[in-house]
Amino acid sequence: MIRLLSVFVQKVPGFSYRMPGSAPANGEATWPKDVGVIALEIYFPSQYVDQAELEQFDGVSTGKYTVGLGQARMGFCSDREDINSLCLTVVQRLMERNGLSYDQVGRLEVGTETIIDKSKSVKTVVMQLFEESGNTDVEGIDTTNACYGGTAALFNAVNWVESSSWDGRYALAVAGDIAVYATGSARPTGGAGAIAMLVGPNAPLAFDRGLRGTHMQHAYDFYKPDMASEYPVVDGKLSIECYLSALDRCYSVYRNKIHAQWQREGVDKRFSLEDFGYMVFHSPYCKLVQKSLARLVLSDFLSHPRSNTETGPFSGLEAFREVKPEETYFNRDVEKAFMKASTEMFDQKTKASLLVSNQNGNMYTPSVYGCLASVIAQHTPQHLAGQRIGLFSYGSGFAATLYSLRVSQDATPGSGLDKLCASLCDLKARLDSRRKVSPAMFAENMQLREDTHHLAPYVPQGAVEELFPGTWHLTRVDEKHRREYSRRSLNDDLPLEAGLVNSTTATEHIPSPVKKMPRLPASTAGPEAVTVSNGDH
Repeated sequence: MIRLLSVFVQKVPGFSYRMPGSAPANGEATWPKDVGVIALEIYFPSQYVDQAELEQFDGVSTGKYTVGLGQARMGFCSDREDINSLCLTVVQRLMERNGLSYDQVGRLEVGTETIIDKSKSVKTVVMQLFEESGNTDVEGIDTTNACYGGTAALFNAVNWVESSSWDGRYALAVAGDIAVYATGSARPTGGAGAIAMLVGPNAPLAFDRGLRGTHMQHAYDFYKPDMASEYPVVDGKLSIECYLSALDRCYSVYRNKIHAQWQREGVDKRFSLEDFGYMVFHSPYCKLVQKSLARLVLSDFLSHPRSNTETGPFSGLEAFREVKPEETYFNRDVEKAFMKASTEMFDQKTKASLLVSNQNGNMYTPSVYGCLASVIAQHTPQHLAGQRIGLFSYGSGFAATLYSLRVSQDATPGSGLDKLCASLCDLKARLDSRRKVSPAMFAENMQLREDTHHLAPYVPQGAVEELFPGTWHLTRVDEKHRREYSRRSLNDDLPLEAGLVNSTTATEHIPSPVKKMPRLPASTAGPEAVTVSNGDH
C-alpha cells in the first residue's frame, strides 16, 4: 500500500512528504522552499488630478502638496468604480497576464478598508471570476484594519502555503482601496488602486522566515465610524506619532530577531539599514517616507553606543547621542539632522520605491506593495538578484509590521525574477498614459461619490470609455443594493493596454506548484460584455 501511494504522490522541490502521524526530525524539512511572491499585478484608475493645479484650486500656498507632502499626481475613481470592481480587475489581469487557470488557486485573501457591505466580503464577489473553471474550493476571506489589511492578507496566504492545510495550489493575496477625504487639508493625500500577488513556493521574492517585527496597539488616530460616509475621522498629529512609534518598535524587534538568527548561525555582526538592499514603507505621502528612513538611521545611531561621529554617515551627530526616541517625533532639530544624514541612503534604497505613491497617491492597503512594485519596475533582474528588501506596513488604529523579502539569485532570462521584472517594466508608461482631469472636475467627482454613496437604486454616471480596456466597472445598483458589473473590452484601441495583453509574459504559463492542476491555454481575449453581480440572495 505504501509503495502504491508513492507512485501517485508528486513531490514539490524542497517539500518533504511523510506518513500521517510521523514527526519530522527537523520541522523546517516539511516546509515548501522559498515561499513568497511569484507574480504581482497593479491597477490604478485611468484618470488623475495634478497636485500643483490642486494647490491653486484649493487656494493654498504653492508647494504645500508638491513639496510639503511630496506628491505630484493623485489618481481617483469616478462612480463607475468601487472596491469590488478594482479587485475584479486586478485579479483577472494577474491571471491573464501570467497564463494561469483559476483552478490553480486554492486560497484567495482580500485586504481592504473600503467597506461597502457590512456582511458580504469582496472575496465572494471576486469568486465570480472562478465560475467558469468550476473551482469553488478556495479558502480565505476579507481582512480589515485600515492600511494593514493587505499585509494581513499576504501573511495569511504565506502561512497557508507553509501549513498542513496547503493542498499544493497557489494563494492569491489582494489589496485594494479607494482613499478619499472630505474637502480640506487631508484631501490631497488620497488615491486609489489595487494589487494582486500570487503566492507559492520557489518564489523570486521569498519571505525571510522568522523575521517579522510587529507592533499593535489601540489608538484613535484614523478611523471610519460613520457607515454612511466614505470619509474617515483623522487626528493628523496623532497619526504621525503612531506611525513613527510603530516604526521604531517594529524595527527594534526585527533587529533583535535577525541578531538572534545570526548568532545561531555563527555570524558575528550588527544589523543596520546597510543590510537592506532596499527599504520600502507604507506611504500616506512621500515626505513621511523620507522622514521614516531618517527615523531608522536615528535608531541605528542610538543602538550603537560607539557610532563614529567624526566621519561617515553619523558625522556631526554627537549632540543627539542621549536623545530619547519617544520624545523626538516632532523635534525639528532631530528630524532635520537625520534627514540630512540619510540623504544618500534614501537615494540608494528608498527613493525609487515612491514612483507610484508620488504619481498616484495613497492607495491604503496596496500602498507598501505599490512601493515594492516601483522598485522592481525600475531595476533589472541582475541588479535585484540576491538583495534583501525591507518592508514596513502600517495601518491606523493601529497595527504594523516590518519584515523582509529575499530576492532570488537567479536572474537568467526566463527565470521567475526575470518574468516578474518584465511584467512591471511598463509601470511608468502606464502611469503616464492616464488622462489628466481638472481640479474642478475632480471636485465634482468627489461630490458625486459623496451624494450617491450607498444610494439604491442607482445607475452610475461616469463614462465607461474613459476606463482602461479590461477594467471591470459598476453598471447598476438595484433597489436591494445588489451590485452588477461589466468588463470593458480588452480589444478597444489603446496601444499601451494592447501591448500588455500581447506581451510575452501573457502567453507563458506559471505552472502549478506541484504540477497537479490542469495547464489550460492562456487566454488574452477576455469577455467583452460579461456582466456579473454581487449576488441575488
